[in-house]
Amino acid sequence: MTIFLKYASPRFGTDRLLGRLLFTLALSSLGALPLGTAGAQTPALPSLLSSASPLRLIVPFTPGTGIDIVARTVGPRLAERLGRPVVVENRAGASGNIGTEAVVRAAPNGSTLLVSVNTLVMNASLYPQLPFDPVKDLTPVTLTSWGQLLLVASNKSGFKTAADLMQAARKSPGRVNYGSPGVGTPHHLSMELFKATTGVFITHIPYRGTGPALTDLLGGQIDAMFLPIHVALPHIKSGRLTALGIGSDKRHPLLPDLPTLAEAKAGNINVEMWFGIFAPLGMAPEMVTMFNREIREILLLDEVKKAFQAQGMDPSGSTPAEFKNLVEKDAQRWSQLIKSQKISAE
Repeated sequence: MTIFLKYASPRFGTDRLLGRLLFTLALSSLGALPLGTAGAQTPALPSLLSSASPLRLIVPFTPGTGIDIVARTVGPRLAERLGRPVVVENRAGASGNIGTEAVVRAAPNGSTLLVSVNTLVMNASLYPQLPFDPVKDLTPVTLTSWGQLLLVASNKSGFKTAADLMQAARKSPGRVNYGSPGVGTPHHLSMELFKATTGVFITHIPYRGTGPALTDLLGGQIDAMFLPIHVALPHIKSGRLTALGIGSDKRHPLLPDLPTLAEAKAGNINVEMWFGIFAPLGMAPEMVTMFNREIREILLLDEVKKAFQAQGMDPSGSTPAEFKNLVEKDAQRWSQLIKSQKISAE
């Protein structure tokens, strides 16, 4: 997976009022364009600067998730910079598809954005009957951060390394099991990638959410699973979970002694979760550019970096084009795995 560096995006002048005035003048100039050009989109543009019109950040999962943290960290600062209310709206259900569809169907007038995670591209293959395409029917605005997944084992399993897990799985195929928050979740597909890469068979036990799966993992009812670093870390420190490897190209500062899965001889398994912001398809390029610039500048704030890092996320921005490229490549990668492993959420 391509990892973007943190971009130091330039400010368009130090005077915010001057910058806003210049932007307004630029928008006004578009009104002189003939029909069929960018002038056809100008009626929607002024709403971006309207303090009376709230901006909704749709989070397609429940409060407290990584996506929710991104939205609630960025939202207030975006409201301050744009001079308009920003409301975080959780619309959970159907593995994120309900909230995603709400944004797909929304007007591209700058009043609605989607805050999502790489589950978005997985759903494109997991739910072939969706009435929309999660990849093609949205406009990528910017990457916001990366989240790390760890392969962990219950301390009751006896596994101390990834090699122990693989050896046990090869000795008794199907006897070793793993849990996930549900079919099609990043946790599930990460282990399926681990299985496909290492050639081992481990039985999948899906749960309804991370909480129940984690409870059984701690209790020893299941042997292993992939967990976000901030979820696993307290239990690793307490000795109730054993970290076997990190699904990334590099080690993480929170666990500097933990090897990557490649270093653990489990193959080059990169299962980092990306988080990002999308707009409805058809949003004017000027709007996309402004949202991208404002959000990337927010990501550079020390307080935002600390808030993300406290949750095991690494802030990282991108241009819309770079984010679009990442989304498309990741969709292809997970589509190949889902088809090869014959995984379906329907």
